[in-house]
Amino acid sequence: MPVYRKFSAMRLDPRSPLVVNTHDLGRRPGVMRERTLSLPAPVDLRVELMGVRPGSPVEMDIRLESVLEGVLVSGAAQVTLTGECARCLGPIEDDLEVALQELYVYPESDAEEDEAARLDGDLLDLEPVLRDAVVLALPFRPVCRADCPGLCVDCGARLADDSGHQHAESVDPRWLGLAALQAGPTVLADSTAPSDQRGTKDQLEQTANAAALAAGEMKE
Repeated sequence: MPVYRKFSAMRLDPRSPLVVNTHDLGRRPGVMRERTLSLPAPVDLRVELMGVRPGSPVEMDIRLESVLEGVLVSGAAQVTLTGECARCLGPIEDDLEVALQELYVYPESDAEEDEAARLDGDLLDLEPVLRDAVVLALPFRPVCRADCPGLCVDCGARLADDSGHQHAESVDPRWLGLAALQAGPTVLADSTAPSDQRGTKDQLEQTANAAALAAGEMKE
């Protein structure tokens, strides 16, 4: 099912780059014309992280064929994509080619509006079929390369720029007291020690007890 389908009572503007005049086909089934078009991309030809810059070149090679019901358009379009990597947020630029095919029925056709596009006199609008084809082909999570390592979860650094990037192993907060005890000076339990040393010893004992309790909780 198409992503976008625009129908309006307003007449098409023949000056619009994506509006094509089919007058030279007449209504003779089997008549065919080929056209090469270079035109500016419409706005909003994109998804969240990837898309076509508005106004950038769109190259189209199309075939217009008169059939009983109207005009069958088929061919291909080439566009340039810009966006950002979903893993590392780096810029991405790529080329995309999409296939186009759409039947534009005559104005008096009994076809419902959700079944086929409709000619406006001799004019047809290529924007809906171009938009459908491009948007459906866009990746929702584009990556700059298949093995992109992304960003560092600790500091946000781009890992592709520094393959040896690493941080010191983080310590569980419940073990911080024990780590401080192991790193701190040893204070002997001497009744003759100055009061400030005895106070320090008491604090270290309390820290060690808390760390032991935390260790017991972790084992459980």
